[in-house]
Amino acid sequence: MFSHVMIGTNDLDKSKAFYDALLATVDVRSARVDGHRIFYITKTGVFSVSKPIDGEPATHANGGTIGFACHSPEQVEAWHAAGVAAGGKPCENPPGVREGAAGKLYLAYLRDPDGNKICAMHRMV
Repeated sequence: MFSHVMIGTNDLDKSKAFYDALLATVDVRSARVDGHRIFYITKTGVFSVSKPIDGEPATHANGGTIGFACHSPEQVEAWHAAGVAAGGKPCENPPGVREGAAGKLYLAYLRDPDGNKICAMHRMV
């Protein structure tokens, strides 16, 4: 459904270090840097981080969450641990199983260094 997701940052180097460590746990290679943006390119889409083009400070979305697909609960745990080690802040509940209308999910949530809320998700069968 999505071609790409882009979020803002106020510190491109700090964001690159954070997302390089975090996304390596879900088999995404280090970002390509293009001026004031970084791009993580996969067969299924693009995730990028950019300094705002308008020169204003980047801010995070209130109520927004970006989810990264994982293959197992262990990959979710590795994602969460790598994110915390790279400067992310845990938020929501600790990593674990959640059940609801979407079924049984294994989830973990973090705030990145700029305050963006991100999630790792494994759909359990």
